[in-house]
Amino acid sequence: MNRSTLSLLAVTTALAAVTGFAVVSAPDGGTEKAATAKPARLPVERSSLLCPAPSTSDLAETTYTSFTPPGRSGAGKTGSAELVPTAATLADPDDDKNKGKKDDKDGKKDDKGSGKARESKPVVSLKEPGKPATAEASGADSPALVGAADGPLAPGWTAQQTTKVTAGSARGLLGVSCTAPDTNFWFPGASTGASRQDYVHLTNPDDTAAVADIELYGKDGALKSEAGEGITVPARSSVPVLLSTLTADRAENVTVHVTTRSGRVGAVVQAMDGKLGSDWLASSADPSSAAVLPGIPADATSVRLVVFAPGDDDADLKVRLAGPSGSLAPAGSETLHVKSGMTSSVDLQDVTKGEPGSLVLTPSTGTAPVVAALRVVRGKGASQEVAYIPATAPVGERATAADNRAEGSVLSLTAPGAAAKVKVTASAGSGGGEPVVETYTVKAGTTLAVKKPPVPAGLKGSYALTVEPQSGGPVHASRALELPEDGIPMFTVQTLPDDRGTVSVPEAEQDLSVLDD
Repeated sequence: MNRSTLSLLAVTTALAAVTGFAVVSAPDGGTEKAATAKPARLPVERSSLLCPAPSTSDLAETTYTSFTPPGRSGAGKTGSAELVPTAATLADPDDDKNKGKKDDKDGKKDDKGSGKARESKPVVSLKEPGKPATAEASGADSPALVGAADGPLAPGWTAQQTTKVTAGSARGLLGVSCTAPDTNFWFPGASTGASRQDYVHLTNPDDTAAVADIELYGKDGALKSEAGEGITVPARSSVPVLLSTLTADRAENVTVHVTTRSGRVGAVVQAMDGKLGSDWLASSADPSSAAVLPGIPADATSVRLVVFAPGDDDADLKVRLAGPSGSLAPAGSETLHVKSGMTSSVDLQDVTKGEPGSLVLTPSTGTAPVVAALRVVRGKGASQEVAYIPATAPVGERATAADNRAEGSVLSLTAPGAAAKVKVTASAGSGGGEPVVETYTVKAGTTLAVKKPPVPAGLKGSYALTVEPQSGGPVHASRALELPEDGIPMFTVQTLPDDRGTVSVPEAEQDLSVLDD
């Protein structure tokens, strides 16, 4: 039996084992039918999520929320979804104080690079679809978390980490959707400026070390940085890297590109501004010729757009604000030219003028890809607060914001093309309450800001909001969580791309004719 025959049989067997769906039949013409059949979409059987270390502030108060929407059975009748501490959250590798530390405070060798995670109890464990599980942590010692879900808890599993810091350099409401591990991330909107302390957190979920590269791009192109090459992230550990230690250049607007040479990581940027507060900057959607950045609050006092062109060609973009009643071009910023390999920015000031909206970027000429993000500020003077909105992919089939409270959530739905009808489900509460469903229509070219999204009947605790487009064109969504503190309008915004709860699986049939030489 030759190698190609073995390979084909291996693929067929793997599909049957993973999906339980492969069809086995004699070669009586079924092969031609399988070739023309549309691949089935089946629930995923396993999901992974990574949450960064929440804060270095002793004043940090963190809430974790884990949730899987009901309605997709997945594999098996039982399953688990747990977030557990990493083996270690290592100090910034460029901090001389921490170089060479190999022993713990008891003088015993730790397992930071051993590939074996310490035996740890889950920080939060989900028991059933449709009802959130929550946990709380305080202070500066909370570690990064790694997690996995399987069986009926895997399809659409979502986790949110929300941290409030009331004072100090990290002041703010920091929210982040825990990320799936990957090998490539883009972060326009970061900074190495004097007023900022931005860290990129790299978390490795696997039992072998990962090696990552961090590249920085300013308005004139790549910033000189050798320290960003070959950063080792030990097995099941997390490493925060201060961006300003990677280069001598001080750039106000920077695009960060994280890739891995080996392994995979979760990556997210913690952006801290001495005046404006702090929040997490999640990665932008994959490079594309168009971008949608949904959910600018109506009372935004300052909005900055940061765009990077990673391809070989310059990008020429039309800039439009999709508001409640239609789309318009911001005065003086109708177009934006982005040179290849360079970061461009434009200050849009109070572009929303008292109405909520979303920014839509489309090519005016060509199809050069871009990545983009917004820095959004609310409040004035000493009572300002910042959040970040990266470009996001459409919702697709379904997306979820895991952590919502009885008050303070704002759901933004944007239909950049055709009008769309969207179903929004408020889950049961973490401590009790019954699900509630509402349906909304989003007009073409507009943003619908739902200031009071549905709340579970008899809510106790927090709950999840799940968005499912029903008809019409693509929908882009985000959820803002507003938790004011001492006159400061603290808020954070999480975009809602598709939850990737299903995967396309082609039908497989046995063809014995391949055994003939």
